Amino acid sequence: MDVKMLIEMVNQIAEFFDSMPDHEEAIDGVADHVRKFWAPRMRSALLDVLDEPETIAALEPFALEALRKHRAMLTPQASGVV
Repeated sequence: MDVKMLIEMVNQIAEFFDSMPDHEEAIDGVADHVRKFWAPRMRSALLDVLDEPETIAALEPFALEALRKHRAMLTPQASGVV
């Protein structure tokens, strides 16, 4: 999974939602979009490196805020398949 591409994608999503007048609604919109339209493996790949300095530096602050606030909701659930 190309994490750099995922960072670029979430930064673009955040840029779109950042124009909304309600900050909290916009933050929630970023996370909701990622949850609905990203495959679980995409979300996992980004969340796995979310706290690394390189990732923090590459993410727009608005995107980072959304991912951190909604980390639990964005974390894919175990499928239970062995």
